[in-house]
Amino acid sequence: MPKVAVFNMNGEQVGDIELSDKLFSAPVRADLMHTVVLSYLAGKRQGTHKVKNRSEVSGGGRKPWRQKGTGRARQGSTRAPQWKGGGVVFGPTPRTYTLKVPKKVRRQALYSALSSKVDEGKIIVLDQLSVSEVKTKHMAALLRSLNLKQALLVDATREDNAYLSARNIQGLKYVEANALNVYDLIQHEHLVLTKDAVAKVEEVFA
Repeated sequence: MPKVAVFNMNGEQVGDIELSDKLFSAPVRADLMHTVVLSYLAGKRQGTHKVKNRSEVSGGGRKPWRQKGTGRARQGSTRAPQWKGGGVVFGPTPRTYTLKVPKKVRRQALYSALSSKVDEGKIIVLDQLSVSEVKTKHMAALLRSLNLKQALLVDATREDNAYLSARNIQGLKYVEANALNVYDLIQHEHLVLTKDAVAKVEEVFA
């Protein structure tokens, strides 16, 4: 089992903790992480883009000129794509970008992302996260004490004081354990978990 140091909010080491082999010592599969990130980003797309084709543009009901004898090219409607104000050819229409990924692949990708943080020494465990009031400076002080510029901070459950104190700091994202995902892990250089969050992650994702 991998062992990592446990720190308090002052940045002092207060012990060690052993992490689950299944989650934190898994083979690192970059291909699976890539697939899951693509699925995550695709799911965030609204897919509400829309243009009008020639059947939807208003007007153009009358043939602009007779078929023969004018010396000009034959035209059937002023709303054909080659006309100004005409319809758009092969333009975007509403669609879903959802990319389905099997649950086992998503889990293995998460294990890979967590294990890569351990391999790189970019994981930190806090004995507890206690924020008595909503103050950004409390979270900024925590980052300074751990010598971090940006991090993904994971707690067992969402604490409003901690969330509101962290949301205005660039490079810091606060999430609860059951919302942990591969995209956030890759986007942030360091992963900071509370001891309770470690237990929760192992319970939810094992």
